[in-house]
Amino acid sequence: MTKILIAGPQRDAAKVAEIQARHPGTELVVAGSRDQVLDLIGDADGLFGAPSSMEFAAAEQIRWIQAGSAGVEWLWNVPALQARDDVVVTNMRSAHAATIADHCFAFLLYFSRGIPEFKEFHDREEWARGQVAHRLVALEGLTLGIVGFGNIGRAIGRRAVGFGMKVLAVDAHPGEPGDGVEEVWPLERLDEMCGQLNALAISAPITPQTRGLIGAAQLNAMKPASYLMVMSRGNIVDEPAAIEALKSGHLAGAGFDVTHVEPLPAGDPLWKAPNCIISPHNSAGSSLTMGHVWRIFEENLGRFERGEPLMNVVDKKLGY
Repeated sequence: MTKILIAGPQRDAAKVAEIQARHPGTELVVAGSRDQVLDLIGDADGLFGAPSSMEFAAAEQIRWIQAGSAGVEWLWNVPALQARDDVVVTNMRSAHAATIADHCFAFLLYFSRGIPEFKEFHDREEWARGQVAHRLVALEGLTLGIVGFGNIGRAIGRRAVGFGMKVLAVDAHPGEPGDGVEEVWPLERLDEMCGQLNALAISAPITPQTRGLIGAAQLNAMKPASYLMVMSRGNIVDEPAAIEALKSGHLAGAGFDVTHVEPLPAGDPLWKAPNCIISPHNSAGSSLTMGHVWRIFEENLGRFERGEPLMNVVDKKLGY
């Protein structure tokens, strides 16, 4: 019997039982904790989760790894997996796009519509209509740049178009823009794009090519009083450079759902940066997202059982 080990954060017992009932020819085994993975992975044919190098070495008959997220940067820590052409890695691309895009605009609207100030006035029970209105910003007519035009980038772009924004994007594999996005440029035109921006959204995977991609030069090239939303992975944006841009006022606001170190430790300068808000890498959180995650897992489980090509296959050399 085929054995699939479930070792990711998605361990909903009721959902696993539902899927198990529909796939009686496969044994779904849930690791109660990370410590149990080494004991259970030896005879597993598939893994739902991200293995460590040690866990992968113990997986003697593994043939399929379903990542629980769109990002698979953990691949760089498991070099033996990249050398195994007989092991297919799939990810969750498209599952998280809608809610991450919503979260991105929550960040943008939080600053452009003066929510922090309104909350302060609210707490003082002060009706301050005339004190804030002149600082409020309309999104219509502004230019948003997107770094990484995959499913998440496209979802962000669609929402921006709905707000009447002009949208540009750069991507490692530029193609047709679609969804109202004006142009998708190669990464080599990043600096050119930044010079046109009122806001910048980061939705690219973390790879050797994107690590440190956004630094002081790119942030300073953006228009004064612009906004930054970091949605996909930390270490793409130079956080000290972002902090300096916030302190100078060149950035009017920045939202970070991902950071260079996670959890972000107490005392990190990013916590005290002005006009900055941090959410703890949970922009994907919603029942909608979890429904998509289990749907993709079960679709791939069925394909794996039938020996069919899997969906969302990752290029292990590229890391996405």
